[in-house]
Amino acid sequence: MANIVAVIPARSGSKGVPDKNIKFLAGYPLIAYSIAAARLAKNVDRVIVSTDSELYANIARKYGAEVPFLRPDAISGDDSTDYDFIEHVLNWMQDNEGLQPEYLLHLRPTTPLRDPACIEKAIERICHDNYATALRSVHEMSETSYKTVEIDRDYLKCICSGSFDLDAANQPRQVFPKTYIANGYVDIYKSFYVVKNKKILGNKVIAYVTPRIFEVDTLEDFDYLEYQVAKEPAITNKLFGKEKNQL
Repeated sequence: MANIVAVIPARSGSKGVPDKNIKFLAGYPLIAYSIAAARLAKNVDRVIVSTDSELYANIARKYGAEVPFLRPDAISGDDSTDYDFIEHVLNWMQDNEGLQPEYLLHLRPTTPLRDPACIEKAIERICHDNYATALRSVHEMSETSYKTVEIDRDYLKCICSGSFDLDAANQPRQVFPKTYIANGYVDIYKSFYVVKNKKILGNKVIAYVTPRIFEVDTLEDFDYLEYQVAKEPAITNKLFGKEKNQL
């Protein structure tokens, strides 16, 4: 199996929910869920957290992740991109360890409820596809995007067709193709491709379809996930065991 390094981004500057990445969810800081899932995936070799905060770094280490560096402030702002921190990780590993992994597994803390077995299957998919530039998880949208509209000079216009004739979009959803949305469950990048092309995804991205999942962005989202975890304790039991490991 190829060398796989999981990378979990956790900058400290969240404005919507302050310190969102370490806010507690069902007794554990949010970032701990991604760390636990990565550590339980059998084909992941290392788990690295990329953060600009020493506090976040200490919490990540407590749950078993490596934090060999702090991310520079210049790539830790609201306008920083996924490519910025991925490039930084790869450059740091090359400069300080003299090597780079074959694959980087990108796990966002804001998608906390993952099954490690699903991560393992995603890794197997990309490792057996020599033509893919990357892998990205998606789930089917509840409403096809062929029925979505935008406002153009005060009038509604179909996004997919560009037509102002809304009757074409006002048909049963079964008439249209299924559409999907990226969900943050698991993205996998090929290090060689990233370094060579200065991009992380490319033009041949494997569609890895997962069950519909819920992402955390607001305090209300935390409330919903608290309810979901309380209803299905097997989720946290699988990731953390039955004994809580609170800070």
